[in-house]
Amino acid sequence: MITDKVRPHHLERKALLYVRQSSAHQVLHNRESSALQYAMRDRLTALGWLEIEVIDDDLGRSAAGGVQRAGFERMVAEVCLGKVGAVCAREVSRFARNSRDWQQLIEMCRVVDTVLVDQETIYAPRHGNDRLLLGLKGSLNEYELDLLRQRSLSARYEKARRGELVVSAPVGFVKAGDRYEKDPDRRVQEAITLVFDKVQELGSARQALCWFHEHDLDLPVKQNNGDTSWRRPNYATIHRMIDNPIYGGTYAYGKTAAASGYSAHGVSVKTRRKARTDWLALMPNAHEGYVSWERAEAIRKMVSSNVPTGRHHGAPKHGDALLAGLIRCNRCGRKLTLKYTGAKHGIPRYSCSRAWMDNGAPHCIAFGGLRVDDAIENALLAVVGPGAIAAATAAEKEAGQRRDQVREALGRDLEAARYAADRAFRQYDAADPANRLVAGELEARWNRALTHVAEVEAKIAAHDVAMPVAAVDPLALGLLASNLKTVWSAPTTDARLKKRIVRTIIHEVVADIDDAAAEIVLVVHWIGGVHSEMRLPRRRRGQRNSTSADVITAVCQLVLIANDDVIAGILNRNGLKTGNGNRWTRERVTSMRSNYRIPVFKPAEDGIEPWLNLSNAAKLLQIAPKTLRLAAEAGEIEAIHPLPDGPWIFARAALTTSAAQSITERARQNPRYPAGSHPGQQSLFSSIT
Repeated sequence: MITDKVRPHHLERKALLYVRQSSAHQVLHNRESSALQYAMRDRLTALGWLEIEVIDDDLGRSAAGGVQRAGFERMVAEVCLGKVGAVCAREVSRFARNSRDWQQLIEMCRVVDTVLVDQETIYAPRHGNDRLLLGLKGSLNEYELDLLRQRSLSARYEKARRGELVVSAPVGFVKAGDRYEKDPDRRVQEAITLVFDKVQELGSARQALCWFHEHDLDLPVKQNNGDTSWRRPNYATIHRMIDNPIYGGTYAYGKTAAASGYSAHGVSVKTRRKARTDWLALMPNAHEGYVSWERAEAIRKMVSSNVPTGRHHGAPKHGDALLAGLIRCNRCGRKLTLKYTGAKHGIPRYSCSRAWMDNGAPHCIAFGGLRVDDAIENALLAVVGPGAIAAATAAEKEAGQRRDQVREALGRDLEAARYAADRAFRQYDAADPANRLVAGELEARWNRALTHVAEVEAKIAAHDVAMPVAAVDPLALGLLASNLKTVWSAPTTDARLKKRIVRTIIHEVVADIDDAAAEIVLVVHWIGGVHSEMRLPRRRRGQRNSTSADVITAVCQLVLIANDDVIAGILNRNGLKTGNGNRWTRERVTSMRSNYRIPVFKPAEDGIEPWLNLSNAAKLLQIAPKTLRLAAEAGEIEAIHPLPDGPWIFARAALTTSAAQSITERARQNPRYPAGSHPGQQSLFSSIT
């Protein structure tokens, strides 16, 4: 008999009735199932239990193992303490539908001798046959759950492949059976269309967001209850619209996948985005979109390419460097990094330093960007120059047809605000004036609506004052188009606009350095597939405004006999300039000496100078300065003459040599012509004395 499994020691302990349903929907709507589970209390009473405790903490929780069940854990704890004689459920699958929880419960019941009761029979886990049967039922329960899930998902996926599975509609769309339809609110439609227009016009989602914030325009968002509200936009709002194919009239399903993970806090489910090739369904032209599928894809790719990666150039920024994100190293294939140098941080410099930053490898190449940008600019203007006149004519026509998008958006906001105010007035007017509790609240709502109308009207008035209608002069446009170089170099031309033009025409630039020829080699890959090579002379660091090497050599020699003030005068007398084209001063000579580590002139403490000028050297030899100068020019004595219009420099050691003594003796023998011929020079005429 089955009742033989229930012993007196089982009845002495209490019985636990476990009640569970898998979801909140079942709890609310499957009332009959919950009633049948609670009715199992009568079966326990009929079997002889007097103390029965109902555990229904897990209503609305699945037993598949993905969520934590407090009721099941409390039941297992009670069994482990030996206080339970029987655990009961309408079906044993209510206990668990995963092997981990199921085997834990069976093992604990076997150890403490607790029976399991369902609507059909009684199981004693200490009996081998019952334990085998419980194991089979646990496996069947788990398999049944997997089978139901697979069938449900298969049906769901087949419906999605047909494009008929509509789960939820994003903002701007409503569900119409098994397809999407555009929101009938014209204000919502125009706002979403404006988002795509501004992103395409400005080139990035961030710039479009700044434009909406600048003009204080709101965007629609879908709330959890399905209603549409208006709020200040953020970057995620605009990016979701650009990235969602539904706005391009395309049905898409299977864009994300759920991945379960286990941590100290329990099971966590994370949603990961899948590659587009792994989507379950992607059906263009499935419904009416806000933009065409081709335009939506072009905008999405443009926004994706704004992320600076190895394959993408990145969004144009405010810097003056034209090739930021476009130039690549020919030696390692990495993109060149950009750094601005100079006193005002306005001189670009390209360098291949990614290998050094990532792996500590040596730098590949580096060069200044001014000459490179100038060469690319000239080549670019030569390409776009012939079409400038046609572009100016098209711009003139577009200027006459261009809509004031901000004015239209504010007009739609005003219309919606006036409708809300009129609706609030009708509600207030229909209320009973005697019921002040209701009338006071409706009056406050009406006042808030009127205040909002006044705010929108003030925005429109301020916009009309700040944005007067400007007439476009066709002659001025034609003149600017004929002189594109002036427009390009104007200080008011935005650097981001220049970079967008460069990215439109140039795909990439590959750079290298020819060390033998001291040249920068650029290979320009144009969008049309044409490639051109440029070779530019490489300018070394600081060469542009550096001091001449001849001046540095002269200063190194002049410091032997003169201080900085005298040296500045000598340099100016010879017409020499600084690297920036300025006249020399004592401070500039001092700065130049410090930069090139040239020692300063210091007089000897004992008065015996190791280097002498022409006057002091002649005085030491007791001869005329002219005699010494002519001897130095003839090479008879060692001397230094740094500059043509500058002093002669003699070493004291050179004045004690035999050559110096010979010059002195010759000058004394012929005092009338102290600079006469050299004694060793032969005469063309024979002596007559």
